[in-house]
Amino acid sequence: MSTKQPVGAGFITEIPGTVALGRPAKDPRAKGVGVLGLHEGRTLLIGLETRCRYARAVAGCDLSVEKLDASRAEMPGLCLTADYGEMLARPDVDIVAIYTPDALHAGHVERAFEAGKDVICTKPLTNSLEGAKRILDAGRRSGRRLLVGQSTRFFEPFRRQRALLERGGHGGLGAIEMIDAHYIHRMDWYYRKSPWVATDTDWVFLGLSHPIDLVRWYLGRIATVHAVGGKSAMGAQFGVAGRDMYLVNCVAADGRIGRAMGHYGCHELPTARNCIECVIYASGGSSLAQYHDAKFIRTAEAGAGPVGASSFDPGELMEVTEDCLYAGRQYYFNSEVHGMHYGEFANYADTFAKALIEGTPASPELEEGVETVCVMEAVRRSAETGRVVEVGPLLAEVGLV
Repeated sequence: MSTKQPVGAGFITEIPGTVALGRPAKDPRAKGVGVLGLHEGRTLLIGLETRCRYARAVAGCDLSVEKLDASRAEMPGLCLTADYGEMLARPDVDIVAIYTPDALHAGHVERAFEAGKDVICTKPLTNSLEGAKRILDAGRRSGRRLLVGQSTRFFEPFRRQRALLERGGHGGLGAIEMIDAHYIHRMDWYYRKSPWVATDTDWVFLGLSHPIDLVRWYLGRIATVHAVGGKSAMGAQFGVAGRDMYLVNCVAADGRIGRAMGHYGCHELPTARNCIECVIYASGGSSLAQYHDAKFIRTAEAGAGPVGASSFDPGELMEVTEDCLYAGRQYYFNSEVHGMHYGEFANYADTFAKALIEGTPASPELEEGVETVCVMEAVRRSAETGRVVEVGPLLAEVGLV
């Protein structure tokens, strides 16, 4: 599987270090988006209004009267309803964006496909192989397209990291040899907000979906995984049904290796380790992308030193840090302290809408998203049994091979 995939929209395409803070002019072909689930979905609605060129907000749906009222106050021109069928019936809704509890994704995606809509679904695409097969079959029957909202891919440092690798030649890092990705975050607040997170799913499909997706994105098809897992004291306090700590080793089909790590009951050390990090070790250099700090750290050829200083030897590498936070704080965080994913959500919505308009690929689309679900399920089974798990049979089970 090729790793040559689109980087996506956002201010990386502008002059480096800058971002347009004004509302972009809407393309006359802009796709109408209806959002299902107005907790995280509210963040997308704001991003659609203030950051997107190829996508526009037209409708929102939630069972909570309080959330509907709050959205109505913020966006009075929006169609807001508690009836999913009503939103699906609207001809101005081209794309349905789904932000509901994980176990409901398959049914909601299936209904959107059947209504003739393309879909954005927040990660994880689903938390079961049965759900993955339903989504894949429905997508193939309908011919509609789907993008998985893997927000980390669309955060500025991670997009710069990908762009550097895709550039190749001078400034590129060469062939990828190993990936090391993690997501660590204390989640007691999340259990209090959404109790189903503790009892109805597993952290392999929640937080760990970020580093697993990054590993799979860069290594291509994963052949085997070996995982160990455990439960933190905080996880036990909230009655976590599965595990909230994972260490995962992955071997790609071509033999390259990667590692994913997650811990969701820890006491964080934010000045020492960022919440999400991806380190790429390649034949020609290394790079590190970080969230929340918005730093991209990479090796680069030293060339000549500063004026008046000694020159470095040709080919010597030095470390370069690009700090995207100052330029991007409004775009990505709405100038909040570690705010919600305004910029990332807008980036993937615009990327997908533009791809639909132009008939070009986006990433991660339907089959790639289903494949990542299979890798996550392999991780869950490996941690359960202590054995190496082959991903191939899971791909066959859902119909990918």
